[in-house]
Amino acid sequence: MRAHMQTFIRYLETERQLSRNTLDSYERDLAGFAEYAESLGLLQTEDIQQHHLTMYVQSLRQQGRAVATVSRHMVSLRSFFQYLTRGRVLVYDPSVHLETPKPEKRTPLILPVEDIEKLLAVPDGRSPAGARDKAMLEVLYATGIRVSELISLQLDDANVPLGFIRCTGTGDKERIIPLGRLACDALSAYLDGPRDSLMKGADGERALFLNQQGHAMTRQGFWKLIKKHALEAGIEADITPHSLRHSFAAHLLENGADLRSVQEMLGHADIATTQIYMGMGKARIKDVYNQAHPRAKAK
Repeated sequence: MRAHMQTFIRYLETERQLSRNTLDSYERDLAGFAEYAESLGLLQTEDIQQHHLTMYVQSLRQQGRAVATVSRHMVSLRSFFQYLTRGRVLVYDPSVHLETPKPEKRTPLILPVEDIEKLLAVPDGRSPAGARDKAMLEVLYATGIRVSELISLQLDDANVPLGFIRCTGTGDKERIIPLGRLACDALSAYLDGPRDSLMKGADGERALFLNQQGHAMTRQGFWKLIKKHALEAGIEADITPHSLRHSFAAHLLENGADLRSVQEMLGHADIATTQIYMGMGKARIKDVYNQAHPRAKAK
């Protein structure tokens, strides 16, 4: 089974040309299922039946995995077994009738502008790591890019003099996103010395943002940094890198940006995905009204 999985991953890499992050996700999901199947004595793909997949999904739920995580595992398994069926390795696709759990409808966490300001003020730009952290946070909030896109940026992707970054997102689609003055200032300060200090002699490294070992910053590394800075800023909300993406979109729309432009900057294929942020400004206005208007609340 594992040999077929490796062949499938190579197919996704060479034929589908999926990103490294997406390939890693497929590999983790399939490896998790392989371990589960092997614990049941199922070593060959031909041994897998639909009830085995159903049992695996149930085991993920019992572990307390989020609905989105379970759904992602199911997508990975479906893609794998469809690949084997198309290639006639399998006669029957055991995943064909696998039920997909309904996704949780969560309201995106939108940080108030005041909290954003406090977060961006925390990193100490006098140290190389502090200058890097400030630049990463400023760029993330200024552009709304995904954390995977942020850590994938290369030196050539940032044009500070002209004020934009070039970002490669889902499906290898490239988009150009403007940078505001403060983000340009933070990025320029980081590139003017601190980045060289972090390189540790690794002259060939082209990643824009580096960790303390002189290599490209990882998703996990940046996740820890944003949690650390949020704590220092006194922000009580459980923020993630995606919170800045949500806040970027909501704040733009709240201040009059048109929906199509925000969709383009976020890299959403469907404008309906962007529309979720449309009501955020109205909710904030209602909160302000309820707090400030003397007749908003019944006595």
